[in-house]
Amino acid sequence: QVQLAESGGGLVQGGGSLRLSCAASGSTFSTYPMGWFRQAPGKEREFVATISWTHRTSYADSVKGRFTISRDKAKNSVFLQMNSLKPEDTAVYYCAAGGSGLPRLGYEYDYWGQGTQVTVSS
Repeated sequence: QVQLAESGGGLVQGGGSLRLSCAASGSTFSTYPMGWFRQAPGKEREFVATISWTHRTSYADSVKGRFTISRDKAKNSVFLQMNSLKPEDTAVYYCAAGGSGLPRLGYEYDYWGQGTQVTVSS
């Protein structure tokens, strides 16, 4: 069983940066792909980024070049460095684990965190 807990959200001005963290518990964490998704009010959840257990990465076009996903297997953690934030990045950000390869769809993941709010002001 894997349990995930996100942290690092908050309020930031447009153009600013935030770093989200996701701490995982469970002995099989290191073999899972890890991903970040987000959901804005009134919108469907959308893929943001994913990282494989071999540290390969994939990003949504909307965040490519601005966001960086990374993981620390020793700390059972995955991170999302978000730079050049825009008001349209405002959403609840969710950490997820599961699947194989570089999953980009929500149903490919088995475990989800509770989410952390990111608000970007204009």
